[in-house]
Amino acid sequence: MGKQKYRKQRQRQTYLSALIGVGLLLFGVALMVWLTQNEPESTTQAANNERSVVPMEVNFPAPELTLETLQGETQSLTDFHGQVVLLNNWATWCPPCKAEMPSLLKFHETHAEKGFTVIAVEAGDRLEEVLEFAHSYGLTFPVWLDPEQESLAAIRNGSLPNSYVIDRTGTVRLAWTGEISLAMLEKHVTPIIEETQ
Repeated sequence: MGKQKYRKQRQRQTYLSALIGVGLLLFGVALMVWLTQNEPESTTQAANNERSVVPMEVNFPAPELTLETLQGETQSLTDFHGQVVLLNNWATWCPPCKAEMPSLLKFHETHAEKGFTVIAVEAGDRLEEVLEFAHSYGLTFPVWLDPEQESLAAIRNGSLPNSYVIDRTGTVRLAWTGEISLAMLEKHVTPIIEETQ
């Protein structure tokens, strides 16, 4: 009689353990589904933006900056007044600078007709190296040479890459330090391009 009672208790305990195990498993699956559905970005987008930094909103006048282009012409930021400009400080030896160049190029080519341009200011490398870099990446936006690093001094940021978005009135609105993804450009710069058209 005692053995039979003991066996029934064991069976009940095993049954309860199995029920609790199944319940926990179902709860875990439901939690995973809920978390996946409530992610702000898809896994692919998150992976693409993993290295990209979010810009900081700022508000100050664009610096006075006049430098030489790869073609030997002199250009100033004031020459681009009325356009939205992304001023990008970079160097040929800088890995995140290289990584973001295709995104900058694609964004520039997509939005150039709307009065947007990237100005890529190279921080001090030799002309031959910069020409080779610009050619290998097929850069279609202005590339300026900055042997004295005047641009970095003007914005007081020596970290590379860094980027500043200047609106059509000549006000700096966004500041990035670090690599920018195409998704971040579309999210943060496109509204500035579209707001004053």
